[in-house]
Amino acid sequence: MLTLVENHSLPRTAAFFDLDKTVIAKSSTLTFSKSFYQGGLINRRAVLRTAYAQFVFLAGGADHDQMERMREYLSALCRGWNVQQVKEIVAETLHDLIDPIIYDEAASLIEEHHLAGRDVVIVSTSGTEVVEPIGELLGADRVVATRMVVGDDGCFTGDVEYYAYGPTKAEAIKDLAASEGYDLSRCYAYSDSATDIPMLEAVGHPHAVNPDRALRREATTRGWPILDFHHPVRLKQRLSVPPRPALVAAAAIGAAAATAGLVWYASRRRSVVS
Repeated sequence: MLTLVENHSLPRTAAFFDLDKTVIAKSSTLTFSKSFYQGGLINRRAVLRTAYAQFVFLAGGADHDQMERMREYLSALCRGWNVQQVKEIVAETLHDLIDPIIYDEAASLIEEHHLAGRDVVIVSTSGTEVVEPIGELLGADRVVATRMVVGDDGCFTGDVEYYAYGPTKAEAIKDLAASEGYDLSRCYAYSDSATDIPMLEAVGHPHAVNPDRALRREATTRGWPILDFHHPVRLKQRLSVPPRPALVAAAAIGAAAATAGLVWYASRRRSVVS
């Protein structure tokens, strides 16, 4: 159960969220395959292969070995891609592709943690070029994601600089706790995969979300809460968007002009009558 408000005299806390099948209903990286195809980065065969990989991922059949093969395939696939082009494609299609597949339950949890004074950190195996914009969309405070090596030409070399997977996620959380002053015993973590057990073990309040068979078994044995998220919803449908400053200013100017007009009309009318 969430603590409603943090005691600010205590060390800071955070909630760490895996991304794929925990916050969103699909694989964040594979979801962009059609957009990458339309942008000329991959061919039709690669689109079909990533569609199959998405199916395997969603069916819960992607074990450690399959995830490793997927990593090798995606690393080889993105070799030579221009990083700036990838960022532009993600930015242009983010709302159309990601917004509709965000779990309502996850968005509510993120809001609750923020209201309680906790930082929200997305910790994902997907690449930083994909995860950072999604984190911004979700209102996350920080993001931990896989980083690919970028050459002097601004293109991916196909090598991995940092792989946010398994034990390395737990290490990243501990490093963040040290730098940000988080008390991990009072922190929360959420994931769907048994590969994230080290991350869940690193905090005092671990939660299994839509868990695969292995994680469900582990969570049941350890008494970890099991959450089922199955209501994707657009953020716009559940959040009231505050008016932009420019629109507020325009409305204020318009109101002032209207008021001035009424005053002028009233004074002119009085002068005509008299």
